[in-house]
Order: sequence, then structure tokens, then C-alpha cells
Amino acid sequence: MMLLAGTGGFLGTCLRFLTGRLCAALGATLFPWATFVVNVVGSFAIGALFGAAERTQLITSAMNALLITGFCGGFTTFSSFSHDMLTLIEQRNYLYFALYTVLSLVFGLAMVWAGREVVLRSV
Repeated sequence: MMLLAGTGGFLGTCLRFLTGRLCAALGATLFPWATFVVNVVGSFAIGALFGAAERTQLITSAMNALLITGFCGGFTTFSSFSHDMLTLIEQRNYLYFALYTVLSLVFGLAMVWAGREVVLRSV
């Protein structure tokens, strides 16, 4: 199980790294887009996976270790999110701090709900 979680974590971390590169290539701004994007997308993914587990009972403990614990855990970046918030406060970018914090929490929660609903309501 640990190897499955580690494999999923490796893949999630690689995708997170590539997302950061893509966001940097699209243009640097003060707003931490890469972390925001992976947290929102990762929230949807974990919601969809939990929805699939509830709806179909086909998510085995091995799939949970690989996809939820591993991949989503490696892809999402709550520790980076916290660091980004602290950096924005230290830079006295209070507007970006407020926007980033509120938008991340609202969109993250909304995307977990949406991912779950998409799977639970699909035919």
C-alpha cells in the first residue's frame, strides 16, 4: 500500500511541478496561480474520487492509496498554500492575501462538492 501511495504521490508531484512551470511560462504575477490552480483542480479530483467511492463502491483500498492519498496528496499543496499566504502578509500585499485565501477556500470547497456531485449524479 505504501508503494502505491508513493507512486501516486510521485505522479501527483510531477504534475504539480509541471503546473508550476506552465503558470510561470504564462507570466509571473504576485498572485500565486500555480498553487491556486492545483488546489482547485485537486479539490475537484478528490471530490470526484470520493463520489465514485460512494456511488459505485469500486474504489478499493489500493486505488484509494494510489489516487486519493498518493496522487491527490502529492498534487495539492496546502503547505505551499500556507507559505504563500504568509509571504503575501510579509510583503504587505493584504488585498492579494485576502483574495487568495478566500478564493482558494471557496473554490476548493465548491470543487470538492462539484466533483462529488458530477460522479454521484451521472447516469
